[in-house]
Amino acid sequence: MTNGEFINKAKYVVAKHTNENILKSEQGLISDNEVFVVWYTKVLQNYKALLATPIKDDQHYYEVTYNGDKKQLYLDVYDKQENKCFEVK
Repeated sequence: MTNGEFINKAKYVVAKHTNENILKSEQGLISDNEVFVVWYTKVLQNYKALLATPIKDDQHYYEVTYNGDKKQLYLDVYDKQENKCFEVK
């Protein structure tokens, strides 16, 4: 799998999950192109990406992992529970 193939699959999985589980029918659907990658890496045959959507009410954080040995893709969905600001001097 190439970097581009992994990113495309990760965006597809997040968009599919969002359309099926987050959005209400009156909101419409999002496409793969609307999902954005915050960070990703490849180590040996494995990939990991952190993704998000531009949907205002979507407080989820998505982690997609590809296990190259088993040829399996995993989706983890996390909820944002808190946002704190700390002053740094």
